[in-house]
Amino acid sequence: MNPQLTRARILALGSFVANFSCQLYGMLTTPNMKQVADENHYAYSPNPFFIAAFFAMQTVLQLLWIKNLFVVSSAGPSPKYEHSITLPGGISNVDPDTLAPPPNSDEPEPSQMAYVPIYALGNICIAAWMVFWISQKFWVSQAFVTVNTLVQLYAVFYLLGPSSPFALSGVNFLTHIVAKTFAGIGVLDFLDNGAVAMVCLVALYFSLSNAFILAYRVTRVLRPRLFRSSL
Repeated sequence: MNPQLTRARILALGSFVANFSCQLYGMLTTPNMKQVADENHYAYSPNPFFIAAFFAMQTVLQLLWIKNLFVVSSAGPSPKYEHSITLPGGISNVDPDTLAPPPNSDEPEPSQMAYVPIYALGNICIAAWMVFWISQKFWVSQAFVTVNTLVQLYAVFYLLGPSSPFALSGVNFLTHIVAKTFAGIGVLDFLDNGAVAMVCLVALYFSLSNAFILAYRVTRVLRPRLFRSSL
C-alpha cells in the first residue's frame, strides 16, 4: 500500500467526519447554530436556508471527491505526490511533465493529493469554529475561520492557480470545484463571524468606557472627603 495514498485517505475522510460531526452538533444542540445566528444578526449575516442548501451541496461534492481517493490505487510512493511550497518562489520540486493525466484510472490524481492537506486543515478549522460559535466565543471562532479563509484562498489562487502545475483541467475539475466552494463559504463565514465579533468588541469597549467614567466620577466625589479626613 502506498503510504502517500493512505495518508491522504486518512486526512481527507477523518477531517470530513470531524467537521460533519461538529456541524450536526451545531444543528441539534441548544442553543443551535441558527438560534445563535438569530440572536447575533448583523452585517453580512447570510440567510440560514441558503447556508443549509449550500452545506448540503458542498457535502455531496466532498463525498464524491473523497470517494476518488478510495477507488484508486498506487503500487508505491511517487515523487509527483511529494512537493514543497515556497513563497514567492512557487512549487519548488514539482516537474510539470510528471503531472500529465494518469494513464489509467487507478492512479491518484496529483492535484487532489496536493490539495488534501489544505482540505483537512480547513475541515478542522471549521469544526472548531462551530464549537466556539455555539459557545458564543466569537473572537476565538473568528481566529479559526480566518485561518481557514486564508489557506483556502491560498489554495484557489496559488496552489491551484492558472500558473500552477495543478491548474484547472478536465482531470482535476472536481478538486477545483471543492476548493472554490470551500473558499467561498470560508469568506462568507469570515465576514459573518467578523461582523458579530466586531459588534461584541464595540459593546465591550462601551462597557469599559462607562466603567471608567463611573469610576472617575466616584473618585471626584470622594476625593475631597478623603482629603479632609486625612487632615
